[in-house]
Formats: sequence, structure tokens, C-alpha cells
Amino acid sequence: MKFLVSLLLGLATGLQGCAQANQQEAQIGPRTGGPCEGCEAIYESPVPFGRLSWRDTLPDYGGSGEKLHLGGTVYKADGRTPAPGVVLYIYHTDQTGVYPTHGNEKGWDKRHGYLRGWIRTNSKGEYAFYTLKPIGYNNGRAPAHIHITVKEPDVNEYWVDEYLFADDPQLSKEDRERASGRGGSGLVQTQRKGDILVAKRDIILGKNVPGYQ
Repeated sequence: MKFLVSLLLGLATGLQGCAQANQQEAQIGPRTGGPCEGCEAIYESPVPFGRLSWRDTLPDYGGSGEKLHLGGTVYKADGRTPAPGVVLYIYHTDQTGVYPTHGNEKGWDKRHGYLRGWIRTNSKGEYAFYTLKPIGYNNGRAPAHIHITVKEPDVNEYWVDEYLFADDPQLSKEDRERASGRGGSGLVQTQRKGDILVAKRDIILGKNVPGYQ
């Protein structure tokens, strides 16, 4: 019993240490992007930013649904130079259109759910997430989407346009026009390759982001 208590305390301390290490990075640079409720969830990564892989698999990937490979390249503000070392955080709904929780959440996963993941772009600016294509709110009566937050070196975290799916029948003309183009277009096309859907989205740091320098 004492061993179990010590183990749990050790895990909690380790996770707190990761959050603190990542939060130290949050204090660098001027405020960019304006208000961003929930963007601080990016610092809840269970792994220190410096140890993140450029690929991540979300917890739902082995379940029932459309398997999705979501990836691309993150570019610097010039739109041409790959940006290494950029952290991306995503979260989305499950196959019923809700953000699922286990009931013991303590941070932003109370609202974002456990279908979330973190990566850090590689030397070529590449990133990839493996997950299931989400269902929109109200069991698919709203467009499916994936939220994303960006944290680049020396700049605070900020949101960019959520991923939307061009072939989604629930995606209206108004939904398409409402997108602001932060980070570039979030509208993705999917292509089936075997048993998986592949969607590519490149991100341009700072594009249409207020206060970006």
C-alpha cells in the first residue's frame, strides 16, 4: 500500500513538473493573438515540450469510426520556411458529438475531454496526428471540427482556425465564410488511402493573427 501511495505521488509530482516546465516557456515574448480562453490547456501536456514527438496518436484511434491522419507542415511567417520546434495542441469531440471525460479530470480536460494530443514539429516543420474523424455537436447535426492551439518559441500560445472538412454536408456557406484564416485556411480535403482518411493542412505562423510581430 505504501508503495502504491508513493507511486501515485511520484506520478503527480512528475506531471506537475512537466506543467511547470512548460509554463516557464509561456512567459516568454509579447502577448499575441488576443483573448484565448482555454489556450492554456496546451501547457497540460503530459510530456515536456522539448521531449514531444512530431507525431501523436489520440486515445480514440483504436475505436470504431473513420480513422484519420491529419498532418502537414508548419511554416514561418514568410509562408516558405519550415518552422521546427512549434508545439500544436488539438482536441475534438467523440463519435457522438461530445467531449468525452472520465469523470476525474482536474484541468482543461474537464471541458476539452480526453480526446486531445500534443506534438512538436520536427526539423522540417512537419507534424501528424492520428485519430478518428470527429462527429459534430448534437450527434452530427453540426459541422465536425477539430480545435487547435499553437505555441511557437518566444511567442505565447494562440489559436488558429479550427480544422473543418470540405465534404461535410453540415458545413454551410456561412460556416465557410466565418473562418478568419488565422494560420491559413483550416478547411481540409480528405482522401481515402486504404482504411484511413488522409487530410493535409499547412499552417503559416502569425497569418491573420492580431498582434503578431
